[in-house]
Amino acid sequence: MPDAAPRPKPPRLSFKEMCARFDVTPRTLRYYEYIELLSPEKDGRARWYGPREVARMTLILRGRRFGFALEDIRQWLLIYEKEGTEAQMRRWIEMADRQLGELGEQRRQLDETVAALLRLRDDTAATLGLPPAAAASPRVSGNPQS
Repeated sequence: MPDAAPRPKPPRLSFKEMCARFDVTPRTLRYYEYIELLSPEKDGRARWYGPREVARMTLILRGRRFGFALEDIRQWLLIYEKEGTEAQMRRWIEMADRQLGELGEQRRQLDETVAALLRLRDDTAATLGLPPAAAASPRVSGNPQS
């Protein structure tokens, strides 16, 4: 039986390549390392990011886009290491449900604020004999598709 060929090392990204790939600043990348979201390999002063760190960065940025706090993301990533995929997925559902509730409340508050501003704008416009916002600009109604 022939000897198995050594497995090639997975590709690694340099610090600069990681910043470019994810469109983040060096400061952000260093901060994520400082708060233990990322743990790159170090070779002297150089940092190298393998597939694990690339996957974690993808999840971190996705979590930030959804409005999760960095500490929540860090705790969620730790679940995988300590308890496995299923526990992490269950926790994700809990986090997503909580965040959806918070985003829904933010949307409700924003809708109220937009409606109040629109009423005030239209009252002021009427005082000046100008048309209401909906007639002035279709985008003001709150529907960007208009």
